[in-house]
Amino acid sequence: MSTALTAKRTPVRPARILLHLFLAGAALTWLAPLLWAVYAALRPYGETSEKGYVSWPDTLTFENFTNAFTQSDMTHYFGNTLIIAVPAVLVTLFMSSMVAFYVSRFDFRVNLFLLLVFTAGNLLPQQVIITPLYRLYLLIDLPGITMSGKLYDSALGLVLIHVAFQSGFCAFVLSNYMKMLPHELTEAALVDGASVWRLYWQITLPLCKPAMAALATLLSIWIYNDFFWALVLISTGENMPITSALNNLSGQYFTDPNLIAAGALITAVPVLAVYFLLQRQFVGGLTLGANKG
Repeated sequence: MSTALTAKRTPVRPARILLHLFLAGAALTWLAPLLWAVYAALRPYGETSEKGYVSWPDTLTFENFTNAFTQSDMTHYFGNTLIIAVPAVLVTLFMSSMVAFYVSRFDFRVNLFLLLVFTAGNLLPQQVIITPLYRLYLLIDLPGITMSGKLYDSALGLVLIHVAFQSGFCAFVLSNYMKMLPHELTEAALVDGASVWRLYWQITLPLCKPAMAALATLLSIWIYNDFFWALVLISTGENMPITSALNNLSGQYFTDPNLIAAGALITAVPVLAVYFLLQRQFVGGLTLGANKG
C-alpha cells in the first residue's frame, strides 16, 4: 500500500472549524460595504429609486464611473494629490530616518528623550492645535513661492503639516529597526574612516529598505486619504486634493448616491495600486524581526 493510503489523516477539530467560520464571517463583514458600493455604482439611479437598493438589478453599466470621473474633474485633483503626497512621503522618510539613525546608532544622554519628543507629536490630537495653526498659516507670507502668497491655501502648507505629524511615528519605527542592525557594521566603517553621512547613506539606509517600504505604503495611504487638513488649510477648491473631488458630485438640491459610490471607488484605485506594488516589502517590513529575541 502506498504511503498516502497508510498515512493517518489529521482529524478536523471543532475549534478549527469555528476559527475558519469566524475568519470567513469577519472577512465578509469587512468586504460587505465595499461589495455594496460596487453593486450600487453599477446600477442606474433611476432603477434603484424605483425598485430600491435591495432588489435584483435589471441593468448593470459603467456609466456612473464615467460620469463620476468627468463631472468631478478627477484628473486635476489626482494631480493635486500627487503634488502633496509624493514630497510629503519622501521628506518624512528622509528626515525621520536621519533622526532614527542618530538616536539608535550613537549613545548620548538625551537620545531617548529626543525620540520621545518626536513620538509625542503623534499623541497630540489634531483638533487641539487647529486654531493656532490656522492663524499661524495666515501670518506666514511666502510671496513668489506659493500662488496665494501665504503658507495658507497652498500645497506647501499641507506638505509641511503632514511631515510634522508623521515624522514622529516613522522615527520611532525606524529607530527600533536600526537597533536590530549589527553594531559591528558601524564600528568597522568608522575604523575604515567612513564619515557619519556615509555611514548613514551608504551603509545603514540600504539595510532599512523593508521598513522604509512599509512606512512608505502607510504614509501614502494616510496622506492620500487625508481630508481634515485639506478642508481647514485650503480655501480654494481647485487646490484641494482628491478627497475633496467627491464634493463636486453633490448637487445643491439633489445627490446621486450611486454616482458618489462610483467616485469613491475610483479614488480608492491609486491606494490599492500602491499597496499591491509594495505588498511584499510591506509585509516583510512589518514581520521582519518578529521572531528575534
